[in-house]
Amino acid sequence: MAHNTMLLLLAICGLISTVGLTLSPADLLRPTAASWGTRLLLRHAETEPAAVDFGGTTRYPPLAVLRPASAGDVATLVRSAARLSSRPVPVSARGHGHSINGQASAPGGVVVQMNSFVGPLRRRMAAPVYSASVGGYLVDVWGGELWADVLNWTLAHGGLAPRSWTDYLHLSVGGTLSHAGISGQAFHHGPQISNVHELDVVTGKGELVTCSEEQNSELFHAVLGGLGQFGIITRARIVLEPAPQMVRWIRVLYSNFTSFTRDQEHLISLHGRLRFDYIEGFVIVDEGLINNWRSSFFSPGNPVTIGSIGGAGRVLYCLELTKNYGRHTTAEEVDEEIEMLLQQLDFIPASEFITDLPYVDFLDRVHKAELKLRAKGLWEVPHPWLNLFVPATRIADLDRGVFRGILGNKTGGPILIYPMNKHRWDERTSVVVPDEDIFYLVAFLRSAVPVLGDTTKSLQYLNRQNQQILEFCDSTGIKVKQYLPSYNGRAEWERHFGPERWERFLRRKAEFDPSCILGTGQGIFRPVSSPFSSLTPS
Repeated sequence: MAHNTMLLLLAICGLISTVGLTLSPADLLRPTAASWGTRLLLRHAETEPAAVDFGGTTRYPPLAVLRPASAGDVATLVRSAARLSSRPVPVSARGHGHSINGQASAPGGVVVQMNSFVGPLRRRMAAPVYSASVGGYLVDVWGGELWADVLNWTLAHGGLAPRSWTDYLHLSVGGTLSHAGISGQAFHHGPQISNVHELDVVTGKGELVTCSEEQNSELFHAVLGGLGQFGIITRARIVLEPAPQMVRWIRVLYSNFTSFTRDQEHLISLHGRLRFDYIEGFVIVDEGLINNWRSSFFSPGNPVTIGSIGGAGRVLYCLELTKNYGRHTTAEEVDEEIEMLLQQLDFIPASEFITDLPYVDFLDRVHKAELKLRAKGLWEVPHPWLNLFVPATRIADLDRGVFRGILGNKTGGPILIYPMNKHRWDERTSVVVPDEDIFYLVAFLRSAVPVLGDTTKSLQYLNRQNQQILEFCDSTGIKVKQYLPSYNGRAEWERHFGPERWERFLRRKAEFDPSCILGTGQGIFRPVSSPFSSLTPS
């Protein structure tokens, strides 16, 4: 794309503002609003929930919320919003509202509430079908469908399941595909965006387009990991596999970080049958329990602490592994394979903990913990999360400077750390990862739950600590990339993407959303508040 065209795009997107907008939602949507009836929500009480998200640190009220009954509704809305050429109005898709810095918001615009689809179930998910060209089963699902419901549907229709997951299943399909979708299976199957065969997308021009590797491939790869900038996913064709019945779930502990990372990187290099199906790790400091809100691995009546295994006063690292079985593998065969794998690892001998549970229960483990936290009023609190992709060659520096330095012995929540293989990621998508064959996710999943007399659990403290972590990485030359990124201003976004990928990002934006009306809550082409400013929780 010509340099002048890119400059024009930036000028248009930078100058568009909803400040001073005098149109009412009814005026904006008058050509089509009558046909939507009660699916278009205009009253403050109806739109207010869409102003906040799981992060709990931002509030961006929309003008209206649309509960679509079809992809055609979404396309009609976007065309109406884009038609106001003098002042196009923002439109953003929202699934389960699990964004953390207002990324799914539409300040002064219209939020499309994708998980409020009002059509019948058969229009949201079709029965899985076998594809000879793919060599497996596929399922078509509505973009706002929750992964938990996709799992239940495919299990009930052939005992099948998607093969790549997130740790939390109550996220929308379109939402995770707009970022990447990662969990402990990503080292082998790749992220969720590497396991989708076809999409229906409403572009920023209001065009409903079917795209795949072979058809409209530029849009297909742009939307995957595209942060909602190029289109709204209304249908996704997901790759499936036969679901296992049971999971052997293992946790082992390390006191030596080098051994911990060396073993993780060894395990993700294994191929064939003799390997684990899921590999994640997390950091434990002196104050923490080995158990945490992400699971119910240990009995609440018999919690396991660091001190109970002689780890008091140290940082420990937990390696979490699973082996699936029950369809073509017996428990005895799994025992033998796990023993062979564990013999290759250098963990603390007395720290091996093993349990068995149904496959579905393992996948849904975080939701069960969510229900307990909701009952205590500890779920809907601010979540100043920071998720980083870290090059494997610098992960030890992060341990020294952050886990053993900046954090002290206060974490504020789980800290995940696990490696992935870059060759499982498609560089044609919009996701940005470090330029190394192996990189780690390091996720600081903290909750701001103020405690009288303890400022380390406040939102302000955790935000400031997040900033310190980023500044440490910058000052020491650790070239991290944010996952679920949130930056301040165009210069930071350019740096995130790098020159070539930024130019491609701009070219795709000009092609698929020339009015810059999509994904404005992300703050790439329209300014939003800093995620590290001291904001009052909603």
